[in-house]
This record gives sequence, structure tokens and C-alpha cells, in this order.
Amino acid sequence: MMSTLIQAYSRVPSSLLIRKTLNAMALWALWKRMVLFSIAFQFMEADIVAVVGPQCSMIAHTISHIANELQVPLLSFGATDPALSTLQFPFFIRTTQSDLFQMQAVAEIVSYYQWKEVIAIFVDYEYGQNGVSALGDKLAERRCKISFKAALPPEPNRSDVTDLLIKVALMESRVLVLHANPTVSLIVFSVANYLQMMSNGYVWIATDSLTALLDSRAPLSAQIMESMQGVIALRQHTADSKKKSELVARWSGLVKNQTGDNFHINSYGFYAYDTVWILARALDAFFNDGGIVSFSNDSRLRDIQEGNLNLQAMSVFDGGKLLLDKIRQTNMSGVIGSIQFDSNGYLIHPAYDIINVVGTGFRTVGYWSNYSGLSIVPPETLYSKPPNRSSVNQQLHSVIWPGETITKPRGWVFPNNGKELRIGVPNRASYQEFVSEEPHTGTIKGYCIDVFVAAVNLLPYPVPHRFIPFGNGHQNPSYTELVNKIITNEFDGVVGDIAIVTNRTRIVDFTQPYIESGLVVVAPVKKQHSSPWAFLRPFSIEMWCVTGLFFLFVGVVVWILEHRNNDEFRGPPRKQLVTIFWFSFSTLFFAHRENTVSTLGRAVLIIWLFVVLIIQSSYTASLTSILTVQQLSSPIKGIDTLIASDEPIGFQVGSFAENYLTEELNIPRSRLKALGSPSEYAHALELGPSNGGVAAVVDERPYVEDFLSTQCGYTIVGSEFTKSGWGFAFPRDSPLAIDMSTAILALSENGDLQKIHDKWLTRGACSSTTDELDSNRLNLSSFWGLFLICGLACFIALLVYLVQMVRQFSRHSVGEEISSSSERGSTRSGRSLHRFLSFVDDKEEDVKNRSRTRQLQMSAGNGSELES
Repeated sequence: MMSTLIQAYSRVPSSLLIRKTLNAMALWALWKRMVLFSIAFQFMEADIVAVVGPQCSMIAHTISHIANELQVPLLSFGATDPALSTLQFPFFIRTTQSDLFQMQAVAEIVSYYQWKEVIAIFVDYEYGQNGVSALGDKLAERRCKISFKAALPPEPNRSDVTDLLIKVALMESRVLVLHANPTVSLIVFSVANYLQMMSNGYVWIATDSLTALLDSRAPLSAQIMESMQGVIALRQHTADSKKKSELVARWSGLVKNQTGDNFHINSYGFYAYDTVWILARALDAFFNDGGIVSFSNDSRLRDIQEGNLNLQAMSVFDGGKLLLDKIRQTNMSGVIGSIQFDSNGYLIHPAYDIINVVGTGFRTVGYWSNYSGLSIVPPETLYSKPPNRSSVNQQLHSVIWPGETITKPRGWVFPNNGKELRIGVPNRASYQEFVSEEPHTGTIKGYCIDVFVAAVNLLPYPVPHRFIPFGNGHQNPSYTELVNKIITNEFDGVVGDIAIVTNRTRIVDFTQPYIESGLVVVAPVKKQHSSPWAFLRPFSIEMWCVTGLFFLFVGVVVWILEHRNNDEFRGPPRKQLVTIFWFSFSTLFFAHRENTVSTLGRAVLIIWLFVVLIIQSSYTASLTSILTVQQLSSPIKGIDTLIASDEPIGFQVGSFAENYLTEELNIPRSRLKALGSPSEYAHALELGPSNGGVAAVVDERPYVEDFLSTQCGYTIVGSEFTKSGWGFAFPRDSPLAIDMSTAILALSENGDLQKIHDKWLTRGACSSTTDELDSNRLNLSSFWGLFLICGLACFIALLVYLVQMVRQFSRHSVGEEISSSSERGSTRSGRSLHRFLSFVDDKEEDVKNRSRTRQLQMSAGNGSELES
């Protein structure tokens, strides 16, 4: 690389270069490089071990090639070009911050204020180009972008700047990032102030070259300060310390005694001071580690004999790699704070002050660091805490913007270049209530157009626009192709009945939906004739079965609870079985004659009668509806029925329904039939699948409601199986989409959106008969709560009854055993299930009588024994 450069520069005479057909900018850059390269070679003829400098990135690019070849560490405190990397130039050591981090700070400021586009103004050579390229990359990480790169010639005059800023003023973005040297920056702000580009609505963000000028030459003249009011600028952060204060004091005294000039030290001066100390410490470590200053000749340089360069005088530093390692291992505390290099050769903890130019000076509104992002406290106070870059913790103080306002500028306007927004609209052949073009006048009108115009009228700024029809008007256009026109920059937006679906949201931004939509199924219906078994229709089969079982179950529970106490529930087995059935089903009409005497029985009966009341009332209401209201039926019950069948399905031409049915629901495309108008809908549905028609039509709800307002023989079956809406489409990250969404919400809140809907989409006479088909049957799912309550009540009552019986049986068994032993002296008989069931089956009054009789007999027996 080194040899190639030397040969190229030595062989090309300057007179030949001038004769080449190069543009002025390339010629200036080439000439500059030749001069710098020549000076660098003359400087490097002496045996040197390190170079401190240069301040210019362009010179650093040139000298880095020589430093690499001669293995001489090059320490630069002013070369911030991010293209200067240790991968390309291993012996280049950047002892200041790279513009890579400065552009990251700018990008985070832009993102913090929610701006999406910026215009970059820069000087068109490597320093400016590479800095702006890094800015573009950092903005892209935050879904922002540079909308225009405004390049100035390397040494621009006022006329060059004026021409460029006039072009910038005609563009949309009002966020301007200036990346130029101090001299050019002053010209830019002077011209911008003259062109009234430092007024309300503009945002200016300048890189650290401006703050270097403000720090070193403050106070500047009132005229210069007036031209940059409200500017945000970055400055390399240096922590406050005793070392820093002492250096500032010594510098001020030195400058005052030597020159009497008012020249202050700036952030680059602090880095330059520490650079010298970095090299001094590295040299000390170099010698302590046994390093020797020695040089050797490079055979590749001796072989090059062309030109006037004294190449034989240059030698390679043998200890260059060792010295480079010592520099990389630096760990010291300097004026700028802690100094260390990371694995990529950058200083650790890059940070910047964010200042706001106000009045005759400036104020700090915050800080940026690679560790914690934007904050209002110095970065060094956050290094001891865990990093937290959440949006909540990103903060800046209020800024006084150009125009002396504290209100955050919107950051964009409609370009003042005479251009109107090109709004594409579908030129529909059907459903022209939504959007259509007048055939004679070319006027675009419809529901969607009125909503758009009303929303635009609510915006706080004018939106010049013109509608451009898309389609031939004889067939509905493809809405996917229409939206894709935004990507190809044929349209600036699309207005119409545009469904917000996933595939479209990946390429454009939509506004807030202004009408709800979703796919529904439309099918033909016919009147359902009465049937002798119509009385069974109110309940589903499951409901009938569960209800019947519960009637029997409750009857059995009540019989168990009443059997011992109530004579009406006693008698021969056949009679008791009849009683159970009679009592159970007579509760349906509240006609049961048997009285309940037990507390548990009455509790169960009350709960069951409540359940019966609810079931009876629901049955009566459903049956009344079935017998008195005209019933419509359709073999298609919803989208599931349609998927399971093999019958053809209709869809609207241009609708997203086609792709949804094939890609999401896996319906073969061969089953789909494109229909272009409501009359085609009706004709295809009337023919049916057996005669070349369709079984049903799948379309969006607004179209279907409009269709059903005039077609009485069809209805929506099933429920809406997708949820979406219609919105207006704009390019990705368009600020207009956000403002239009706010306007649509305002229309909804003040009632204007509903008024526009009523104006265009009022239903006709058939609307009352186009309610969705739904089954009138009552399902078990509607009553399982009641059955659960009743079942739990029965279970608890049986459990309590069982506990009572066990206790009574235990007392009864003890008495019988005592009686048996006193009378016959026989052994105790075992307790058995048969005895327990017999005890439960006995009437409670009989059991009590036997117990009293047994007690009397025992008392009499005990008296006879005493007499004897």
C-alpha cells in the first residue's frame, strides 16, 4: 500500500493533473493530499519514535499510511473521522472521541424528540462524508433517516452556502444537522439567519467544532451570537476536577502574559494535554521494559528511485510495536478524567455535553454518554450504577429553540416547492358510495374522501394535495398494487377503503382506522316452515338430556330426605317409584301435591324450583320466538362450515379476502370465484354451487352491509372471523400519518365521523331483515351454572342426612345390644349394612317407639331383680 501510494504521487506531475477533466472538488482534494503527503515525507526523514497530531482528519489519513509503514505510533487528539480505525491503521491511536459516538449522540437526540427525518449539511471531503455516513447508520438503528445530504464544497463562499440553504428551505424536514469546521459553520449560520431559517419551526444541531469555537473565543460578537440563537451543539465532555481547574488557570495566565489575546482552552486542548502525558508514560514504560530506540532500513523504500523524495533517509522504528502496546495499555487519570483504551482502540466512556446557544452565551441542557444515554446529570456520576437506557430515564432540560420558543418544533413541514401531495385513490367499479370518480367532471367523491378532507381540515397546517385515480373504472383495482405505489414513490399517500392488514403494515404506515371492518360470510336464506316437532327446538339435545336427568335426580334426593318422616313418600316399592317420577316432573308446572316436612328436603326443593322457573321461562320465550317470528335458515352456518365443504366461494375483485382465504385458511384457489359488483353477488348466490354459482360470498363487513340493504334474500351467517379496519396509507415513518390519526380521533369524538357515515351509508328498507343468522336453540352452556348450584345443594343435603343417619344408627345399635344382653345374655351381633339400611328405611316415629318400649322393659327388669 505504501509503495503504491509513493509511486502514484511521484509519477504524476502537477501540470498533468490540472489538465485532467476532474471536477473542482476532486481536484482540490487530490492537490491537498499531494501537498500533505510531500510535507509528511519531509518530516519523517528524521528518526522519530512517535508523532503527536495532526489536528485534521484528512492529514491523519495521509500520515497514517506512512506511520504504518515506518511502525511509528501516531497519536491524534483532533482526528475524529470515524473511518480512521485501528483495523486499517494499527499504529494510529485516537486520543480523542470518534465522531462515531458523536453521531450516535445526535441520533439519540433526534429520537428523543421523536423526529424521523433530518437534513445533513456538511463539507464534502472525507471528514464530512464519513461523519454523515456514520450519522445515517445511527439514525437507521432508530428508524430515522437522513432525507437529504446537503454537501458544501471544501472551501465554500457565501454564495455557495446561500444556494444550498435555499434548496434546503424548500424541503420537508426542518431538523438540520451541521457537521463542518468552525469557519464554515459561522458562514452557514449567518446565511441561515439572513434567509430566516433561524426562526420558529427550525431545529439546528451542530457538532463539536462549533462548541470548540465558542469555548476558545467567547464571548463572540453580538452579530455572530444573534445568528445562532436556539442552536443545540455537542461538546466533548470533560469531568470537572482539580487538575482541569489548574490547567485552565495556567493556560489563561500563559496566554495573557505571552500574547495578551483572549484565547481560552477548549475540550480539544484538554485532550491534547493528556495526549502528551499518554506518550510520556508510554515511553517511560517502554524503557522500563527494556525497549531500545533503533531503526532499520526498509528494502521496499530503497527500491523506489522515482521522483524527488529522499526515501533512503527514512527508517523503520524497530521498537514501534512495543511502544504501541504500552500506549494501548495506558491506565491513568488525566485532565479529561479516566483514560483507558478498549479493544477497538477507542477511549472508554465516550460522553458529550449538550448545550443550547442562548443570548450572549450558552447553557448545558444535558449530557450524553455511551453508558447511560441522555441524562441531566454528569455521566461520571452514573458509571458506578448499573446502566439504564430505558426511555423513562432518557431526560434533557428544556431547550430554547430558534424563534425563542420552548415548544418542541414539529420538525417538518410540507415542502415549500410548489408540489402537492399525490394521493392515490381506487377508481372503483362497484360500491361507489365509498369512493368513486365522476365520469364527466373527474371529481373524486365518496365516504372515504369526505373523511379524509374532514381530517385534513382539522390539521394545524395546510396540506396541498391532489387525488389521482388508480384503475380503469370498469373493474375494481388491486389494492395491493395501489399500496405498493407508495413504495415506488408514485404516490405520497393512498386514500380510500384500504383495509389495514399485516402484509401492508410491513411496507407503509396507516392512520387510525376510521371505520371497523372484518371478513364475514354472506349466504342465501330461506323461510323455515313450521314442524310438528317445533316444540323440541328451543333446547339442544344436550340440554334436554341434562334437564331430564336432573328432574329424576332431584326426585330421588327429595325421596331420600323425606322417606323416614313423610308418609306421602312411603308405601310399597311400586308406589314409591311412581311417587318419585310424579313428584319430579310435576315440579315443572309447580303442581306437586306432596308436602315436604324435613328441613333438608325443603332447602333442596326451593333451589330446584328456582332452576325450574329459569328453565321454564327461557323455554317459553324461545318457543314463542320460533312460532311467531319468521325463521330463516341456511345450510352454511359460518366460515367453518364453508371450509369443510367443497363448494365454490365468491370474493370481491381486488379485495385482500382472496389471499386471506388461500394463505391463512388454506382454501384451494380453484374454489374461489371473483365477483365484481353487488349484482354479480346476487346472481352467483341465486344460481348456487350446483348451477355455476357460489355457496357463499366472503367480503368485508361495510360492503356486505351495503349489499344487504337492498338484497333481502341473503344474510350474514356465523360471526365476523377477522377484525380490522380501514385507514389511510402513507410512507413509513411519515409524520402525517400520526397527525391524521389524531384528526380522525377528533372527528370520532365530536360526532362528525358518524354524520359522514350516515350521509353515505344509510341502510335501506331491507336492513331490518338482514340480521345475522343464529341458532335459536338454548344450549347447556347457558345453564350449567344453575345445574351446578342445584347439584351442589343436593350433594350437601345428602351428606348432612347421611351424617345424621349414622349418628342415630349408632345410638340405636348401642341400645339394642344392651337390651339383648340383659334379656338373653347372648353375644353381641355384628353391625351390618343390612341393619343400617333397614334402620334408614324404617319410619322415624316407629324407631322412636321401639326405643321407648325397650327402655321401659329394661326398667321393669331391673326392678324385679331388686325385689328378689
